[in-house]
Amino acid sequence: MALPEHLIIASRKSRLAHWQAEHVRDRLANLYPRLAVEILGLSTRGDEILDRSLAQIGGKGLFVKELENALAAGEADIAVHSAKDVPMDLPEGFALAAILAREDPRDAFVSNAHARLEELPARAIVGTSSLRREAQLRSLFPQLEVRPLRGNVDTRLAKLDRGEYSAVVLAVAGLTRLGLAGRIRAVIDPEISLPAAGQGALAIECRAGRDDLVGLLAPLHDAATAACVRAERAVSRALAGSCQLPLAAYGQLTDSGLHLRGLVASPDGTQIVRAEVHGNAAEPEALGDALAAELRRRGAGEILAKL
Repeated sequence: MALPEHLIIASRKSRLAHWQAEHVRDRLANLYPRLAVEILGLSTRGDEILDRSLAQIGGKGLFVKELENALAAGEADIAVHSAKDVPMDLPEGFALAAILAREDPRDAFVSNAHARLEELPARAIVGTSSLRREAQLRSLFPQLEVRPLRGNVDTRLAKLDRGEYSAVVLAVAGLTRLGLAGRIRAVIDPEISLPAAGQGALAIECRAGRDDLVGLLAPLHDAATAACVRAERAVSRALAGSCQLPLAAYGQLTDSGLHLRGLVASPDGTQIVRAEVHGNAAEPEALGDALAAELRRRGAGEILAKL
């Protein structure tokens, strides 16, 4: 099958999203010197509505809908997303063509005055955009005041620098990709803040049936990362996961298979159910379903029923 000669990448306009699109563009340029690649920057509702939490306005899918509209209209060929922002069930007619090798999936502690979460004084204000992070922080550090923090990475750091927060929790991957790793005071252990499904990985979406694009993107696809992300997404899918639910799922490949950890929490962090499974990396969705079932067996269903 002939590969295309021209490719348009749909991307959000934020600096991090543009970095991600440029990263894919540059890798494709190295692979296919004759391929002309351009980036179509789009504004999404998730970027525009900053005075309310994602849970209040409909979830992370708000970051991808406009990009999918561009794919459907033929205005773009592929869309580059943070994998954690991609809804667990894609609309009919769309598919994930590739999942790239993962950056560090952990959360980062960022503060101008304190070196670690454990050193924050009582009533210190910590900012986060994630119910998942918020619930875990409230559970382990009830003396802290956790407040919502919206906006792109630069906006969040600016709020910290203005003294609106004592510390903020962001993704290591985003800070690293923007050349801001120096702002990280400490990387948070997954035992304290288990990552979100897909965190640190990039996913490329296209219209279903575009085998030419799947072939074009095949050298960018990382099978090890894909196995972990597919397992994590299966957990979230089975538990109806979105940013409206404090849910985490984190897979790691070992010599003997895929180790998968997950948790479901109440938003206030007073209830947290944890579980882990180990199994065949060649069947990531089955492993994710097994972990979701174990979480339900341990009480996640009761937490979900209250949300």
